[in-house]
Amino acid sequence: MPTLAVTGLTAGLIVADPHAMPYFRSHQRNLDDVNDIFDSYITTGEVIAVPASLMLAGYIRHDDYQVDTAMLAGEAYVDSAIVDLAIKAVTRRERPSDVRVGAPFTNTFFSGGKSPFKGSSFPSGHAAGVFSVATVVASRYHKHAWIPWLAYGFATAISFSRVTTVSHFPSDVFLGAALGYTITRYQVLIPR
Repeated sequence: MPTLAVTGLTAGLIVADPHAMPYFRSHQRNLDDVNDIFDSYITTGEVIAVPASLMLAGYIRHDDYQVDTAMLAGEAYVDSAIVDLAIKAVTRRERPSDVRVGAPFTNTFFSGGKSPFKGSSFPSGHAAGVFSVATVVASRYHKHAWIPWLAYGFATAISFSRVTTVSHFPSDVFLGAALGYTITRYQVLIPR
């Protein structure tokens, strides 16, 4: 049932993408200050900094649980990246920023770059990565009520910024977030 829900929502968003993206493109300048904070390289660094800082603090404090959390976050990030890159290699979706101004945001699948590392939009690797890390942190520290809110809030802000910077379609971000969450929840965390 959850697979059908994710598939259905993704399909619905793919249909809605050509209607939503003109709004984000035309209002992109209104969000320049916010988008500068959520630059692609900055957000990648922020996502990597979470497990790295957990690892460092865990070693300093001799906290094995914190070190294990950092290792799980790293594993979740890598696992979600593998699936993300495999889907990107197949779909080769053109990024919204690569669609000519005035052209419709249609026929974007199978027309992006040849490399899944650059040019392929579907799904969002940032969303997959940040939600995989957020899921580990939120699950391992759920006894502190504010941590899941902070982790998923941070993940949502980074993911949504990928749409406002016209780097991804909403469907790219939704599927990336769903992949990051489910791979982490049902592959990385389940055996532990």
